[in-house]
Amino acid sequence: MKFLSSQVTYLLSRAENRQNIAALAKYLAFLIGVIVLFTILFHFLMIYEGQEHSWLSGLYWVLVVMSTLGFGDITFSTDLGRAFSVLVLLSGVVLLLIMLPFTFIRFFYAPWLEAQLHTRTPREVPEGTSGHVIICGYESIAPNLIKRLKQEGIRYFVVESDPARAAQMLQDGITVIQGEVDSRNAYERMNVRKAALVFANRDDATNTNITLTVREAAPDVVVAATATDPDSIDILELTGATHVLPLKQRLGEYLANRISVGDVRTHEIGTFGKWVVVEFTVHNTSLENKLIRETGLREKAGVSIIGIWRRGMLVAADPDDRLAEFDVPLAVGTREQIAELEKLLKLEKPTSHSVLILGGGKVGRAAAIALKEKGLTVYMVEREKNRCDSIRPYLDRLTIGDAADRDTLMTGGLMESSLVLLTTNDDAVNIYLSIYCRRLNPDVRIISRVEYVRNVEAIHRAGADFVLSYAPLGAESVMSILQGRPPMIMGEGVELFVQKVPDKLVGKTLAASGIGSKTGLIVLAVENNGDTNANPTPETVLPAGAKLDLLGTSEQMQAFEKVFE
Repeated sequence: MKFLSSQVTYLLSRAENRQNIAALAKYLAFLIGVIVLFTILFHFLMIYEGQEHSWLSGLYWVLVVMSTLGFGDITFSTDLGRAFSVLVLLSGVVLLLIMLPFTFIRFFYAPWLEAQLHTRTPREVPEGTSGHVIICGYESIAPNLIKRLKQEGIRYFVVESDPARAAQMLQDGITVIQGEVDSRNAYERMNVRKAALVFANRDDATNTNITLTVREAAPDVVVAATATDPDSIDILELTGATHVLPLKQRLGEYLANRISVGDVRTHEIGTFGKWVVVEFTVHNTSLENKLIRETGLREKAGVSIIGIWRRGMLVAADPDDRLAEFDVPLAVGTREQIAELEKLLKLEKPTSHSVLILGGGKVGRAAAIALKEKGLTVYMVEREKNRCDSIRPYLDRLTIGDAADRDTLMTGGLMESSLVLLTTNDDAVNIYLSIYCRRLNPDVRIISRVEYVRNVEAIHRAGADFVLSYAPLGAESVMSILQGRPPMIMGEGVELFVQKVPDKLVGKTLAASGIGSKTGLIVLAVENNGDTNANPTPETVLPAGAKLDLLGTSEQMQAFEKVFE
């Protein structure tokens, strides 16, 4: 009864619904009037033919004929009566069989369903909720972020204004709150003052409005807002955003820095405490085709190889693994040790300092600036003539044309470059260009962006060495804010997880725990009482209350929880 009363209240509270119900009532009154008129005419026509029937029989005949049932127990014998029967039949087809269902559905049933959807979706968080994350829209970043939040045990709520969409999201297992993103009352109903973070992930103008609204309701809550246009960064900061995330610009910078070009071989991808995680290329170095145990990196530089990127897949390092020419090892050490590692990575032959960028959109332009600031030679191929005017000082060569054309690629600098960045926002184009560039220059390194996770495997098969996309970058940026650490952007699908040592593993050594063999996760570090043991040895004992820094995929993390929790 509570839900029924709330549905009726919502149905009658909207002026449009009240007008619809009034229109339905008018139609029903018209239909009843027609039926009464036909009943009266039936009575007088039957008297004209010399037949006598009761008024109830007349109503019965009208309804039978209008509904096309036609039992035939009462009939007219004259042409006038038969003509009247035809009129009643046609009127019934139009008014009773066509207009009535349409009118009922349009003016009552559809609004009633909307009322049910509206009352079914929560409009406020449970009492006492705190430490939660409010996500202001369910777009490309949200699914990745929600998955990460669930793995960390952090509650979340997605704001959705459309009742039908909110109900569908609720049915799909998404925790949703129905409300407007620019309504202070909606955020107060979500207990925004006690939230851990508000993630404004709409367009720049809407994010500005969201930030102002949230600041009215909760002056101290952390607000992380995405920004598409660089000019919006200052505006969002002025309106009160704690963190502004220009993700497309960052995506371009991460793509630019993903694999080192030129004489510098190591690339920092994350830090925790005094420890630094780097990746480096072995192509054209003395490490190529050596076993990890033969490299002697731990003895010479103090760094440890903890994993290896192989065609976009991160695998745990084994001392007997051989480093192929296109392998990219992942290592951990202090900054001093990383500097020693850099000295050991001497090139057997000079490498080109040129980078070719295919696509001059926001991501491509940000990558060009980042590469030029590293002192590299930057080439770009772009189809639109004036799109790259703002970054011409950062480009050593700009070729206007279609990157799918062989002559354009050659003129653009494909054979002169050691690295190609694919930055178009069309996955199919990037897959095509990966195959094309790999066929024309087998030795070039290829890094690409993707829009949809489903295309990651395809673009790796096409020849790309690394793939990054917008959504995981956004999710990692938000998680790093929540966990108070620098963002660690790995490869597509590989993430950093922080987990407490499960009770089953307390007191066991890392080797005996079976974390790697049973789940495939890489134990990056063990944190205990403020101390960080980076790249722990197999003999490291796992103490109670310690935290594990783990590298791997979401599926591997789910396996960890299933096996040990």
